[in-house]
Amino acid sequence: MFKGFRDFILRGNVIDLAVAVILGASFNAIVTSLVNDMLTPLIAAVGGKPDFGALILTLHGGHIRYGNFLNAIINFLIVAAVIYFGVVLPMNHLMNRIKHAPAAAPSTKKCSECLSDIPLEARRCAHCAQPVE
Repeated sequence: MFKGFRDFILRGNVIDLAVAVILGASFNAIVTSLVNDMLTPLIAAVGGKPDFGALILTLHGGHIRYGNFLNAIINFLIVAAVIYFGVVLPMNHLMNRIKHAPAAAPSTKKCSECLSDIPLEARRCAHCAQPVE
């Protein structure tokens, strides 16, 4: 019973997932600080209000705090934009550069008789001794 659990825990995917969750939590703190400490004050300087939490609709004695909902939507959009422009777009650019890197020139060719790989400079096949053009 414990052997199966040990094999499950030591599998590469589980460890990669654990590392990703930990890094995600750390990255969340960075993005939250960026939004709360830098971007929201900029929005407040331009728009005049940093927070819509004071917007409340009173209906039959109940309070509908739609301002908090607007804050959550704005926070989500800012976080999504930061992640897209700060992580996704640069990674896509990097991956495209890696994909389109020039391929190395081949250093071998096929023998027409035995189809083995031989160096480009060879005049005879090392496997079947046939002359190669």
